Amino acid sequence: MMARSLRHVWHPCTQMKLHEAPAGVSQVPLIPICRAEGVWLHDFEGRRYLDGISSWWVNLFGHGHPHIKAALRDQLDRLDHVMLAGFTHQPVVELSERLAALTGLGHAFYGSDGASATEIALKMSAHYWRNTGRPEKCRFIGLAGGYHGETVGALAVTDIAIFREAYAPLVRLAATVPSPDARNAQPGESAADVARRAAAGLQQWLELHHAQTAALILEPMVQCAAGMAIYDAAYLREARALCDRYEVHLIADEIATGFGRTGTMFAHQQAGIRPDFICLSKGLTGGTLALSAVLTTDQVYGAFYDDEMARGFLHSHSYTGNPLACRAALATLELFEQSDVLARNAEQALLLDQAFAPLTQHPSVRHARRLGMIWAWDIDEAAGGKPPPPHFARRYARHAMAHGVLLRPIGNTVYAMPPYVMDAASADHLARGALAALEATLADESPAHG
Repeated sequence: MMARSLRHVWHPCTQMKLHEAPAGVSQVPLIPICRAEGVWLHDFEGRRYLDGISSWWVNLFGHGHPHIKAALRDQLDRLDHVMLAGFTHQPVVELSERLAALTGLGHAFYGSDGASATEIALKMSAHYWRNTGRPEKCRFIGLAGGYHGETVGALAVTDIAIFREAYAPLVRLAATVPSPDARNAQPGESAADVARRAAAGLQQWLELHHAQTAALILEPMVQCAAGMAIYDAAYLREARALCDRYEVHLIADEIATGFGRTGTMFAHQQAGIRPDFICLSKGLTGGTLALSAVLTTDQVYGAFYDDEMARGFLHSHSYTGNPLACRAALATLELFEQSDVLARNAEQALLLDQAFAPLTQHPSVRHARRLGMIWAWDIDEAAGGKPPPPHFARRYARHAMAHGVLLRPIGNTVYAMPPYVMDAASADHLARGALAALEATLADESPAHG
């Protein structure tokens, strides 16, 4: 299976040569997975791995959840797909109604993934200003270290160099303003102080450029690809007020932070604000099928409502609003409704806090932090321990797999974002594996695998 995959599959976010390197610290093993259940991934040789990052942050209630599977089987017997241009169907209507009730926004527009949602929101914002007689408002701003996807439009508002530099000639780069990352605190500053200082930078930029600016896009409360950069909700309140003052849209990229991941259903709710656009994906279908959605205000929708076709939002995907994906999303939302998931997550988080305590207290860890069901630790010799070796993330991921845990650091930041169905035994396995992988990586051991 591995050899066949290497011959025919181009894997994402991967330097393919590393999969075929000789065994050792430079090799990145390719693990064939045959099935998954709950928090566990199983390979063809009988080993299992705890999915500590929810398979790129998508899986909420464990793999193969019976309620979601039953909904998909039922939907498959009814309607697999129909184009959404000129047609509609029950799952997309019901899902749109539920998302509107949850977000306070309406008229859901569907795409296939997170980057698609970003593209949709950016295009809608710029087109809104064009339709309302202000076509000069067509530029965007984002936070330093922000990540919003890897299609060309999404890269324009992504500030992660490794994703963007190779495609710079294709990209119309957005401006960036200071990040409110609490790790940027100066001596004596609180996280709220950092947030207000960053907001002052946003204000200075908007004072000069608001006339050409369509929208500010941000990941509420945590910038995931920037090393799980968690910040104070004060920034969101300041940003909302500034966007109102300078007539700039606020786009909340809740692709990774939505659906309970940060402790509230949506991260921006912790600031008591409402964005002009919200982008949703990843956990939307519980980690089963690709689907994204963008919801916006009635005011934005109204600017496209016209007799003239060119004033409509002429954007589409072949599988827009696919009935199977919408039904999976409905089943996922039903799981939230059937039990108090957010309260249960708060209890699980305390359990995991205890399990992670030895890792949190490790001498090479600094900036240990948690928000909801997201944990992160920066590995840095400044904390008094051993410095991380070269290619830390790659080495750590190998050691973690050797200890039966799927964890993929971002740079020198180790993080965990597990499904919401952890019990005491799986929490202990995850925490022990994470710590053992750190110790092995700092010792520069080379785990055998296979």
